[in-house]
Amino acid sequence: MTHPMLTKHRDTLDRALQAIGERGYWSAYPESPSPRVYGETAAADGKAAFESFLDADFPLDQPGGDARVATEVSPYGIPLGVRYPRADPRALIDAAAATQPAWREAGPAVRAGICLEILDRIGKQSFTLANAVQFTTGQAFVMAFQAGGPHALDRGLEAIAYAYSEMTRVPATAYWEKPQGKHEPLRMSKTYHVVPRGLALVIGCNTFPTWNSYPGLFASLVTGNPVIVKPHPGAVLPLAITVKIAREVVAEAGFDPNLVTLAAEDPADKVASVFATDPAVKIIDFTGGTSYGDWLEANARQAQVYTEKAGVNTVIIDSTDDLKGLARNLAFTLCLYSGQMCTTTQNILIPEGGIDTPEGKVSFDDVAAAITGAVAKLTSDPARAVELIGAIVNEGVTDRLARAEKLGEVLLPSQALTHPAHADAVIRTPLIVKLGAGDSDVYGEEWFGPIAFLIATADTADSFRIFRATTGAKGALTAGIYSTDESVLDEAESAACDVAVHLSCNLTGGVFVNQSAAFSDFHASGGNAAANSALTDGAYVAGRFRFVQSRRHVAAESE
Repeated sequence: MTHPMLTKHRDTLDRALQAIGERGYWSAYPESPSPRVYGETAAADGKAAFESFLDADFPLDQPGGDARVATEVSPYGIPLGVRYPRADPRALIDAAAATQPAWREAGPAVRAGICLEILDRIGKQSFTLANAVQFTTGQAFVMAFQAGGPHALDRGLEAIAYAYSEMTRVPATAYWEKPQGKHEPLRMSKTYHVVPRGLALVIGCNTFPTWNSYPGLFASLVTGNPVIVKPHPGAVLPLAITVKIAREVVAEAGFDPNLVTLAAEDPADKVASVFATDPAVKIIDFTGGTSYGDWLEANARQAQVYTEKAGVNTVIIDSTDDLKGLARNLAFTLCLYSGQMCTTTQNILIPEGGIDTPEGKVSFDDVAAAITGAVAKLTSDPARAVELIGAIVNEGVTDRLARAEKLGEVLLPSQALTHPAHADAVIRTPLIVKLGAGDSDVYGEEWFGPIAFLIATADTADSFRIFRATTGAKGALTAGIYSTDESVLDEAESAACDVAVHLSCNLTGGVFVNQSAAFSDFHASGGNAAANSALTDGAYVAGRFRFVQSRRHVAAESE
């Protein structure tokens, strides 16, 4: 069974299936916000569309009554005031449940076509989405455009490709014949049904509402599961736009739009826990703090729970043939979105006796000075810096920053900057603090935000010990190593495998440890405490459905 939407997007699906097998560079959605790519009026049209949502009822017609809620506060200080339908968990669950039979029977090909059309239409609204992401999360515009739009769409498409591959790995029908010697063979026809697990819940995060939500949303939807999207109260608009588009496409395709609904809430409602423990909810995708992720894993026993939580990301510096390149690369990593990324490096381990370079031994203090100097240079011009570091997403980050200033010797203090276009924006440059190897009670915890620790270790062996201990205990999403010694690089790969964290080696150019590319880089491994799943692999999608077979005898052919 096929559908016109799959016919329209068949080439995209085939190319995505090829990409997940090759693991080379490929992207389906242009990441440049250029008028040559998106059209001369796209930026202005997107901004106008975004502004039309402000101080108004968001146009979403779904079950649950007429109550509205507005919870977003922009890190840039602009008034938002978007009012969303306040979630009625029972109404949304019942409405979603009613959509299940028809969506299951549609089959993988039809569902894939409809999901691809949703992605395509979201892509056409990339500028609208970019403004929504920027002004709810604090990301700078270009990052909001790329990570919130094209890169998020790529991750959604990647999930569709993996799911389609898993669903079609088994043939829809098969003929089975077993010889019986002198007797007639046993003959059977067998049918294999892709049966969805059930209702899915996506719990969004404040910092990357689309990038972190699209994989789970589309993995569940394409495998036949209705999806309730529960956004973070601070970043509702990007996912509300997503749900609105999805509902429109689903309805045009002839299905019940309640396949995809939005669960906006007043924070006091705590609807995530209500949904998560309802017997009807069978799949949960969560990105956020460790404590709630652990709670979901422990309490949502009826559901398959996929979590991405907190971790302690670490870089080990052993030696380098390009100290300036090392410093520039790490500085960009620490500055990007003010370190408010789950992949940003927190701990930088440096031998207290210094490191080897082509110019000779360089002391710990000189390595620290190179890194802090590079950060200071990147943030010295506020007008340019704000386009890299963005704004602070919420008060929790500023409170954490204030506490971190008292943890050790401050090598680079955090500075407040003024945004030239948004005077009320909360802007902070990175804080860099020196610690000793014995300060594990500090660096052994996650300090989310523009906070980095330069840790003096006894030697590189001690750095590996600390890396294994902290990552083994708390998990990590990324790790890095700088060394000119192949044996050290081999040891780093071995250590990374021991604690199941993705490793980057000797990054000094335009690739950074806190960025990952869809179709090539896995995001998280699912093998340590930071996440129990990976974006995206077969395990991420295969548990969202099951094969159910039926079999019938086939009569012998008459002669």
